[in-house]
Amino acid sequence: MQKELGMKRVGNVRKRPLFTTRDLTIIGMLSGITILLGVTGYGFIPLPMMKATILHVPVIIGALVAGPRVGSMVGFIFGCFSIFQAVTAPVLLSFAFLNPLISILPRVFIGIGAYYIYKWVLAAIHKETVSLAIAGIAGSMINTVGVMGGIYIIYAKDFAQVREIPLDNVINIILGICVFNGIPEAIISAVITVPVIAVLKKAVKNK
Repeated sequence: MQKELGMKRVGNVRKRPLFTTRDLTIIGMLSGITILLGVTGYGFIPLPMMKATILHVPVIIGALVAGPRVGSMVGFIFGCFSIFQAVTAPVLLSFAFLNPLISILPRVFIGIGAYYIYKWVLAAIHKETVSLAIAGIAGSMINTVGVMGGIYIIYAKDFAQVREIPLDNVINIILGICVFNGIPEAIISAVITVPVIAVLKKAVKNK
């Protein structure tokens, strides 16, 4: 029975492991989906003026399905994959993503933020679909603002040099990316998150 419950006995106290077998399965599956989306390019949706990324969506789903620890772990692996991409397929801003404060930390907070915002909104309005949509939007904005804000704080001068623009213009470009990339990505995130979570919860209930 002790083994089935996934508990470890410490003295006379049963201690729950950090991640259960179910948690590890979800982390592996969603991390694999994130990496697959990144490697194949399917994680980038072409829009009229830009490409919107959905690589952060599995982090949000992991948090809403299995809790903030699972979500943050999927986010950690997502961040590590960003570092890998920056090394193996460098682009203009890849130097920034070599820094874990840019590539990893905001991605860890995606899952934590999405989970607690979902819980707070659900407790306030008692509407599951709306709460999931808001959590999806919030998780996406945490990713965008965390990454681009970190780049501005740490690498504003380097950003100006690689883009060949005056330093004073960096903040305008960063804000523009947060708005024109961040808003479509947040909407897409909500559109994907709501039905996926609904299907997953229904599947769990039917087991």
